[in-house]
Amino acid sequence: MTHALMQRAQSRSARRTILKSMFAVLALSAGLAACGSGGDEEVRYHASWTGALSDAAQSLPGFPPPAVQVFDNQTVRQVVRVSLGSTAIRIKVSNLFGKTPIAISGIRVARSSGASNIDAGTDRAVTFGGQRSLTLAPGSDMLSDAIDLPVAPLSNVAVSMYFATRTEVATVHALGRQTAYVGAGDQSAAAAIPTTAASQLESYYALTAVESISIAQAKVVVTFGDSITDGFNSTVNAAKRYPNQLDDRLKAAGFAQTSVVNGGISGNRWLNDFVGPNGNGRFERDVVNVAGVTHTIILLGINDIGFASFVPAQAVSAQQITAAMATAVGKAKARGIKVYLATLLPFKGAGYYSVDGEAKRQAVNAFIRANRDIDGVVDFDRAMQNPADPLAMNPAYDSGDHLHPNDAGYAAMAAAIDLAKLQ
Repeated sequence: MTHALMQRAQSRSARRTILKSMFAVLALSAGLAACGSGGDEEVRYHASWTGALSDAAQSLPGFPPPAVQVFDNQTVRQVVRVSLGSTAIRIKVSNLFGKTPIAISGIRVARSSGASNIDAGTDRAVTFGGQRSLTLAPGSDMLSDAIDLPVAPLSNVAVSMYFATRTEVATVHALGRQTAYVGAGDQSAAAAIPTTAASQLESYYALTAVESISIAQAKVVVTFGDSITDGFNSTVNAAKRYPNQLDDRLKAAGFAQTSVVNGGISGNRWLNDFVGPNGNGRFERDVVNVAGVTHTIILLGINDIGFASFVPAQAVSAQQITAAMATAVGKAKARGIKVYLATLLPFKGAGYYSVDGEAKRQAVNAFIRANRDIDGVVDFDRAMQNPADPLAMNPAYDSGDHLHPNDAGYAAMAAAIDLAKLQ
């Protein structure tokens, strides 16, 4: 075949792929309209899982930058728990913090059946504008075409990315609390990826969202915060973060069309970068622009208080923290999002606790409790405090560092939220 003929054949094939994808979306939309919406509801995407992104190469002033993860002729299989049941999904990939383009040679999704295993009968190739490979420019992200993969609420989905050539992935969600499996070569369609401890990671790479196709009345609750929202010290691979356990409560109560997604970044602060962009700098991306967002629960500020122990030049006042909160609240309310501010948890005994820091925490919590511009307060401080010493965390909820809850503590946080306010 001549080069010209090959090009025409490839062009026809690409057009067929794009048309097939378009027909799939139309069929899925029609199916949803026929199954309960009566044709009157708009079919749209809603966030079903999110991972807020940070720059893997960033460090605190005076500290050396960390090494960035490199993949080279390797597949990384990442497991996410979706919140909403759906007949179809799409994924979002990102090179937000990359300094150079990244090439992903192929992505596949399937239902996860535990560890690195997938249900091979559900394996699907992911396309972007009909193409199976993609290159992401620095600072960019991309949504996939619709993927005809029915999923159940609170089920796990495996996203397998193949990097054929050496690729630095600086755009990450560092605290995964979920194992990612790395295998040699293209194993994106493999029923399982044989791995050793050395080839298992606990971060998410270039993956930032899974969205479910659903009818318009679905609600999306974005939990925004730091490591306590991100689930630090919760059990790995067990979905025991407080947002997960809140999601469990909602589904058990019959709220199948309410999604809970996690916008936490471990180490995050309102006013300074690291870890992650500062809270105000990322609030629009990680809350306001999340697909289908209707509510947000905001728990952020304890690191602004405590990090002064590590970097005194970045010390901030309680008034600066509350002003940042007010700015975020204004952004959300301007878009019609219901806002719940959460009080900062007790932290006496934590590595960066101080009397001055405690005074700031009390001032911030007083501001939150008196706030009249929000839809409500989630009082995690009172739910988590030690009855014998209210400045400290209840020992039954303490993971051991006097700052982060254990699984039972995260359950107590989830239980402190009035489900009716999320409807």
